[in-house]
Amino acid sequence: MKIANELYQSAHLLLHLGEDGSPIYADKFRQLNTEVTRLLNELYPVKGSSNEEEAEICLALLMGFSSAIYSVEGQEEKVQVVLDRAYAVLQELELSLLKCRLLLCCYAETRDKELMLEAKEVILSWGGRELTEEENRVMGMYNDLMRL
Repeated sequence: MKIANELYQSAHLLLHLGEDGSPIYADKFRQLNTEVTRLLNELYPVKGSSNEEEAEICLALLMGFSSAIYSVEGQEEKVQVVLDRAYAVLQELELSLLKCRLLLCCYAETRDKELMLEAKEVILSWGGRELTEEENRVMGMYNDLMRL
């Protein structure tokens, strides 16, 4: 899971590089891309020992593939394999933040409207309470994807 967390963090940094108004330096950009590619290759063959671990791995891989500027060998086929893994584990997950994040990442790859409906179901289950910072971030991602 350490590799999945590292990949998720590096991919997140790469996807949001410069959004805070700070300059984007070519060496930092290249370094992050190289790190994401290395972690993708290391994590791809790993399978989770539980549904939650498998979902975290799929999420990290999908984020990594979507953020990497350098194409990974066989990337299209690998993305499809990860999507197949994600679809299998999504059916086993309870309504949760993890499930919603994975649904949104899968939607970003496929544009399958059923995934957005399911993500909306998860988000609606959060009603009636104050959202966490991560839930607010996921809600923002949902809204951004709805605008596309």
